[in-house]
Amino acid sequence: MKASSPCNEVVSDEGRAMYNGGAAGLTFWSPNVNILRDPRWGSCQETPGEDPHLVAQYAISYVKGLQGGGGGRGTSRLKVAACCKHYTAYDLDDWNGVDRYHFNAKVSRQDLEDTYNVPFKACVAEGNVASVMCSYNQINGKPSCADPTLLRDTIRAQWRLNGYIVSDCDSVGVLFEQQHYTRFPEDAAAATIKAGLDLDCGPFLAIHTEQAVRTGKVSEMEVNYALANTITVQMRLGMFDGPNGPYANLGPRDVCTPAHQQLALQAAREGIVLLKNIGRALPLSPQRHRTVAVIGPNSDATVTMIGNYAGVPCGYISPLQGIARYARTVHQHGCMGVACPGNQQFGVAEVAARHADTTVLVMGLDQSIEAEARDRVSLLLPGYQQELISRVAMASRGPVVLVLMSGGPIDVTFAKNDPRVSAILWVGYPGQAGGAAIADVLFGAANPGGKLPMTWYPQDYVAKVAMTNMDMRADPARGYPGRTYRFYKGPVVFPFGAGFSYTRFSQSIVSAPAIVSVPTLDMRKTAVRTTHTNCDSLNLNLHIHVKNTGDMDGTHTLLIFSKPPPAATKQLVAFQKVHVAAGAQQRVNININACKHLTVADQFGVRRIFMGEHKIHVGEDINHSITFHASLEQIKV
Repeated sequence: MKASSPCNEVVSDEGRAMYNGGAAGLTFWSPNVNILRDPRWGSCQETPGEDPHLVAQYAISYVKGLQGGGGGRGTSRLKVAACCKHYTAYDLDDWNGVDRYHFNAKVSRQDLEDTYNVPFKACVAEGNVASVMCSYNQINGKPSCADPTLLRDTIRAQWRLNGYIVSDCDSVGVLFEQQHYTRFPEDAAAATIKAGLDLDCGPFLAIHTEQAVRTGKVSEMEVNYALANTITVQMRLGMFDGPNGPYANLGPRDVCTPAHQQLALQAAREGIVLLKNIGRALPLSPQRHRTVAVIGPNSDATVTMIGNYAGVPCGYISPLQGIARYARTVHQHGCMGVACPGNQQFGVAEVAARHADTTVLVMGLDQSIEAEARDRVSLLLPGYQQELISRVAMASRGPVVLVLMSGGPIDVTFAKNDPRVSAILWVGYPGQAGGAAIADVLFGAANPGGKLPMTWYPQDYVAKVAMTNMDMRADPARGYPGRTYRFYKGPVVFPFGAGFSYTRFSQSIVSAPAIVSVPTLDMRKTAVRTTHTNCDSLNLNLHIHVKNTGDMDGTHTLLIFSKPPPAATKQLVAFQKVHVAAGAQQRVNININACKHLTVADQFGVRRIFMGEHKIHVGEDINHSITFHASLEQIKV
């Protein structure tokens, strides 16, 4: 059972408090759990990454944190109602003349099963989410919001959604007016309701459903069923209970509390990823680095730090303000915004770097470059940003630290290879306390422990891959390189899971099974369907020691991968963060279920456990083999 997220418990506390004050609703259409398939997607910033298992675990924790004690089945209470979106195979907004309202995502059953649908299944089956949002696009020729196989048969019947299915805003209108899926509007209303849609974000169903009922295209009972699904969630939220209820005590005093603001700072610190640190240039010393040149279009960012779909922050601490807490600062933007259309301000930036003990360049993107309905064309830094970095690095008297603010990956190969750029930090869009968190990491008050949740590709990758190609697996015969670390094996700027610390860690396997018997009635099978074995008996326990061999306390993220026997494709099966004091050692217990984590989806989307040797990788340097064989007996570990 995954624990809930403390951050989202705070979000739902504040959401309830604002609802009680008449300033907010209780249905939060979040989280976005689409797989980060393509690095150009404008909504990269909304998603937790490219790996299905990672996104699934994020989804479960996120939903449980938002919904509070009402995350169970039945009629249990909800603090707020979460919504997992956008179902499914959705991560193209507007690219090369193709937009999300007209895009037909051609997806194999294999990719749906082992990539695109994994987080949504986890949301419903394990997170017990209150709603799922269907997407604008078509999947294999049928609009997501009008596909009974995707909605009624999968979300409702197979995964057992206890809640409602909602359209993305105006999706029903889109499938009629722009996709021309039906001839008459009442046909579109009937098709979506019969497919399993319960709620339309938009006016289309309100206008056309009555005519669909009058003409017999949808029954009143089907409409009532959809209505019941939405009203049941309202009841679980306590919307008919009056002023009393388990969350009635939450009010203004519960918004922007010191504890909540401290949590925002902690989350920002934990999300920072150290990608380069030559000669331990970081952390900086307040004694040796008394003057810091703070340069770049994001150097005094505030609104940029909260990304998109954000609430009103309690207050901002910009990078410039954060660094000023540790040292005297000399500030230059260097560029007119992140678009950086010219080099007119480079000279004064070089002068600042020449006279400072160290230089921090805060560069990257913002919502003018990547956003919903704004996919990127290039992975390079916008405009003249690269030239600014190189010129400042050449002029700087002291070490140069590059801080990148973005949602999606950026090709900074030039900075990675430039010895004058001593360190690189990726901070994402770090939120209201982002500047304080950046400064704390720069000066060693916090030890970075973040890992990249996505592959950072070189620019030439996007020249080979159309955003419209939904295939995950590589196809060398047609020059298609595949997507994400699981299937793409070409050169990268930084790999999935990259991230250093100011200390050093070692890992070792203490105990793990070597042979596993898979119960089955057919001993001849080389691959056993998960539906044809006893999955409850296939829980495997790994015990791993993590030792901090450095001189600073730090947090290490264990990444456990598997390579099933039919292919050399590595996939994440478990991860866990562990805090280890300098010189100390921690024992970490990892549970892996063979049916859930060690299976491969075949071309028909059927999950199978392959017999033979499965390679387990702990990080990059520790390997262990587990041999699976079919047996009429129960598992023996």
